[in-house]
Amino acid sequence: MNQSHIEKSIVQQLIKAKPSNSRELNYLVKKLASSYKIPSPKRIKLLSAYHKLAKSGNKDLGLKKLLKKREIRTLSGVAVIAVLTKPYKCPGECVFCPNEKKMPKSYIYNEPAVMRAILCKFDPFKQVQMRLRALAMTGHETDKCELIVMGGTWTYLPHKYQDWFLKRCFDAFNEKTAKNLTQAQKWNETAKYRVIGLTLETRPDYINIPEIKRMRELGATRVEIGVQAIDDKILKFNNRGHLTKEVIGATKLLKDAGFKISYHMMPNLPGSNPNKDLKMFKQLFHDQNYQPDMLKIYPCVVTDTAKIYRWYKSGKFRPYTDKQLIDLLIKIKKIIPPYVRLSRIIRDIPSESIVAGNKISNLRQLIAEKFQKDKNICQCIRCREARSKRFEIKDLRLKIKKYKASHGIEYFLSYESKDKKTLFAFLRLRILKKVDQNLLKALPELKDAALIREVHTYGELIPIKSKHKAVQHIGLGKKLIQQAEKISKKQGFNKIAVISGIGVREYYKNLGYHLQNTYMIKNL
Repeated sequence: MNQSHIEKSIVQQLIKAKPSNSRELNYLVKKLASSYKIPSPKRIKLLSAYHKLAKSGNKDLGLKKLLKKREIRTLSGVAVIAVLTKPYKCPGECVFCPNEKKMPKSYIYNEPAVMRAILCKFDPFKQVQMRLRALAMTGHETDKCELIVMGGTWTYLPHKYQDWFLKRCFDAFNEKTAKNLTQAQKWNETAKYRVIGLTLETRPDYINIPEIKRMRELGATRVEIGVQAIDDKILKFNNRGHLTKEVIGATKLLKDAGFKISYHMMPNLPGSNPNKDLKMFKQLFHDQNYQPDMLKIYPCVVTDTAKIYRWYKSGKFRPYTDKQLIDLLIKIKKIIPPYVRLSRIIRDIPSESIVAGNKISNLRQLIAEKFQKDKNICQCIRCREARSKRFEIKDLRLKIKKYKASHGIEYFLSYESKDKKTLFAFLRLRILKKVDQNLLKALPELKDAALIREVHTYGELIPIKSKHKAVQHIGLGKKLIQQAEKISKKQGFNKIAVISGIGVREYYKNLGYHLQNTYMIKNL
C-alpha cells in the first residue's frame, strides 16, 4: 500500500473513531501510523486525504476541524489575505526604516508576506491565488476574505498602478478577468470568494479629501496609518516628515468618511523612553483627537539598512532591554479600552535580520502568560474574541459604550458574555452633527447621515450559505444594526450610511439598504 492509500485508510479509521480533541487525534494518528510502520503523517496530508474522501460523501466536520492547521487564522470570522505592492520610492526619510534594495520601503526580504510576494514577482493575482490555495489546503473556509494591501505609502503610488493592482486582486477572488475595476467589484458582490473588507496602508500626511474619495472608489473600508509617535519632538528627531497635527487631521477626515482606523505605533524610538512611550499610549485613549479603532505595536529594532544603524554603532542609540520592553507592553495592554483591537505586538521581522532590539518572536504569548499569572485581564477586542467558545443566546448581553472621538460621538455596541470577558459581535456607530463641507462635496451621500463604520461577528468563519448555527449565523449583526438605527433616529437622523465592503453589499440589501455611490444607505 502506498503512502496516499495509507493516509486515506488512517482518515477513514479516524472518521469511525470520532476523536473529540487534538490530544485524542494525535494519539490515534500515532497509533494507526505505527500499525503501518510509518511516522505519523502531517495534518496537511491527512486533511488532503479527507478532502478526497469527502468528495465521495465520506464526511465528518468535527474531524475536518481538528485536522485544520492554525485554526486561529479564521477564528476572527474572516480569512485574511495580505498582498504586497511592488518596490516603489517612498516620500519618507525616517531614520528607523529598513531600506533594502528591490523591496518596498520598510519591508525586509525574509518576512513571510514579503517572501510570498517575491515568489509571485509581486503579481497581485498570483499572491491572492497562492494565499487562497494555502488556506483551503489547511482546512480554512475562504468565502469571506479581508484583503490587506501592504507595501508602504499606498496614496503615493501612481493611480494607474493602484487601479490595476486592485483589479487583479479582485480578478483572483472572482476567478475570472474583468474589463475594469468597476466590473470586478460588481462581480465580487456575489462571488465565491467575497472581499468583505479592504485595508490600505499609508502615511497621515498623504491623506486628504481627494484621496479619501478615491479610496472609497477603490473599495477600501479601513486605513492603517503609520503614526509611530504622538510627540512632535520625537517625530522631528526621527525625521518622520510629519507632525501630530497631520495625524489628528487624517484621523478626523477618515472617521468622518466612515473608515475604520488602525494606528501603527513604535515604542523604543530614538529620543523616547519607556515613561514617554506609556504617556503617549495613555494619550491615545484619553485625547479625543486620536482614539484609533485598532493598534499595531511595532517596537523599534535596528536593521543594517536603516539610518539608525549608524546611531547604534556609534552608541547614539540603545534599544530597550527585553525586560524594559516587556514591562512597557504589559502596562500598555492594561490601559487598552474594550473598543480597541490590539492586532499585533511585534512585526514579523526574522531575528537574523535584527542587529539590535527585540528578537523574541513569541513576545505576545509571553506577555499573555504574565497577564494570566498576575490575574490581569486584557480588555482589548482581540483578547476577548469568541472564537470557538461555546455559548447560549440567553447568556449574551447587549452593551453600549459611548465616547468622544475627533469631535464626534462614537457608540460601540456589542454582544458580550455576562462577565464581559467574551465578545461575540460589535458595531461602531459615528454620530456627527457638523461635517466638513468639502468632504460632503466629495461624498454627498453622507449628508445628514449617521455612520456605521464597522460591524463584526466573531467565531469560526462559516460559509455564506451554511445553515450551521455558529455565532456568525444567529443574527447578532442584524440586531446590532437595528440598535444603531434606533440610536440614529433618537439623535435626530433620518438616514444611515454604511461603509460596506464590496462582498457585504448583498447582506445590507437584504436589510433594506441600497447602494448610493460607494456607501450602503437606508432612509430611516
